[in-house]
Amino acid sequence: MTSQAPYPAFVGGFGSGKTAAAMARAMALKVMCRQQNIAYYLPTYPLIKDIAFERFPELCERKGWAYRLNQQDSELVFPDAGKIIFRNMEQPGRIVGYEVAHSLVDEIDIMATDKAAAAWNKIIARNRQKCGMPNTVGVATTPEGFKFVYERWEKNPSAGYVLFRAKTSENAANLPADYITNLQGSYNSSLQQAYLDGEFVNLTAGSVYAEFDRHLNNCSTEIQTSEPLHIGMDFNVGNMHAVVNVLRDGDPHAVEELTGILDTPAMIATIKSRYVGHSILVYPDASGNSRKSNNASESDIALLRAAGFNVLVAPSNPAVKDRVLAMNQMICMRTNADPNAISSLGLEVNDGSVVQRRMRVNVDRCPVLVEALEKQAYDKNGEPDKAGGLDHAPDAQGYFIFYRFPVRGRAMQQIRIGGI
Repeated sequence: MTSQAPYPAFVGGFGSGKTAAAMARAMALKVMCRQQNIAYYLPTYPLIKDIAFERFPELCERKGWAYRLNQQDSELVFPDAGKIIFRNMEQPGRIVGYEVAHSLVDEIDIMATDKAAAAWNKIIARNRQKCGMPNTVGVATTPEGFKFVYERWEKNPSAGYVLFRAKTSENAANLPADYITNLQGSYNSSLQQAYLDGEFVNLTAGSVYAEFDRHLNNCSTEIQTSEPLHIGMDFNVGNMHAVVNVLRDGDPHAVEELTGILDTPAMIATIKSRYVGHSILVYPDASGNSRKSNNASESDIALLRAAGFNVLVAPSNPAVKDRVLAMNQMICMRTNADPNAISSLGLEVNDGSVVQRRMRVNVDRCPVLVEALEKQAYDKNGEPDKAGGLDHAPDAQGYFIFYRFPVRGRAMQQIRIGGI
């Protein structure tokens, strides 16, 4: 990210070092423009807290720079040397009221195309402090199909729009040894091109859960007396969905589904009447902390807790791509292990790769989930399509899968809860 072009864009796969490069550029520009301000943009405020507030102070401390982090105003202030201003792009109309010399824009391509374009137009207008060198706005992002970055930098770039690409493999030395092979085992060819090679590809075609197979992922598992039930839950007014799972040798088996439920009180009543004598662990949509699927004064999650269920929920939902990745890794994980060495384990072998299908679904008892896993496609923005009504069941299952088998740095882990 040393380009002197007005609008350089670093487009790369996951783990290719995009954010690190953008932050390094911001720090270098701060040295060159000591009295001026630098802006660093992220799609949402939670990302500012998780990335900017954590990593920029670490960089300052490593460099021995004096600084003060003002979280209330989202600024990193340097004594007698200007500041780095952090802003989110959720509401482009609010990108006003300040001036900077240079800007860095992180992960703009995850935004809807029209919102990204609106944010970009506001951002470049902020770059008007004089600093003895041309003002620049640098971009670092994962390619998300044929969206804003493709249109602006690849399809028909104007003067000054310069594109740099990087593959995940180019930064392999700084990644876990199995990071790339794990992603290769979970992604179809289009996702590998986008998220590992940093290429602009059509993400609107094909199934979100392309490796799901109703035969190979099937199971005949049934609920046993008194065993704990792990229930993923998606809140929708008039159309709530839940998927009931049990664990077998640590792996999730979806054994029943509750669909088309009116609201949270009705869902609670259904669970209590149907699963008497079972310990109930609910993994809901985190937005239920603030929303209500009914007319009561309590939130959906508060109602679940009041019902006596063990509610396991993070402060916010995972990124959609991380939830989908967690699902796909549990549906079908491909590894390069020696097939002959583990043939006794009964794992599937395909094209020289060992295939492990940890998430099983009782096809007969979960027809709605199965249909969604088979048919849900990507929409024109490269996101799992919601218009067809196929999103509720896999979303519900995904909240459970991501919580229990999370992707951290996009590598799979398993969370054990009270020995269950």
